[in-house]
Amino acid sequence: MFPYDAALAAAVQSPSGTISEVLQILQTIDNLCAVDDGLKWFNGLYLTVTRAVAARVNAGGFSDPAWLAQLDVQFAGLYFLAVRAALTGAPCPGCWSAMFAVRGDRRIARIQFALAGMNAHINHDLCQAVDATCKAAGSVPRHGSAHYLDYTSVNPILDSLIEQAKQALHVRLPGDALPDVTHLEDLIGAWNLAAARENAWINAEQLWNLPPLLNSGLMTTIDGFTAVISKALLAPAP
Repeated sequence: MFPYDAALAAAVQSPSGTISEVLQILQTIDNLCAVDDGLKWFNGLYLTVTRAVAARVNAGGFSDPAWLAQLDVQFAGLYFLAVRAALTGAPCPGCWSAMFAVRGDRRIARIQFALAGMNAHINHDLCQAVDATCKAAGSVPRHGSAHYLDYTSVNPILDSLIEQAKQALHVRLPGDALPDVTHLEDLIGAWNLAAARENAWINAEQLWNLPPLLNSGLMTTIDGFTAVISKALLAPAP
């Protein structure tokens, strides 16, 4: 769809092992994407969020910073996998396909792309990242645990960044502001990061407790629900 798609696919080809490497890949994507590419506006918000998490990890602001850092890497890896799948024709989750299918539609506002990407990444990917990180660490995703408290402690920072994005990106791709009243106002205003992250943790607990053969069924259900929200968030404003 865009002339630099091959370069984007190459940028996410190698898995990242550290938050620094995650940030480098996110910055490369940002540098490659044109302003009329909807992917740029989700990726830019994700880059800002990841920088904030990395700063807190480096400052020792968590009870288990190594676990949080690994979660960040696992989480980003699922985004990079979706980018690669969407650009190479490989099977891609429906919630991500919804965004990539319209990333060049100039009727859609920047904030719509940013939140649709956050929706796909948090509601679909985050539970898998928590599950994988806990398994690698030999821990259990459980409410009230030290890891859960670390996980939720970043919510105020992330909520603040999302609110800033809602103001700064509330324009169409060419830069025109959205109409004063649209069907998207309530939908965008209602999208809540903390609630989405709480739901992702609950789904991670389910993934942990399910037999492996049933995990794919749960993820199919989650993807279907998340794709519906993404499509609603991406409906062009009048």
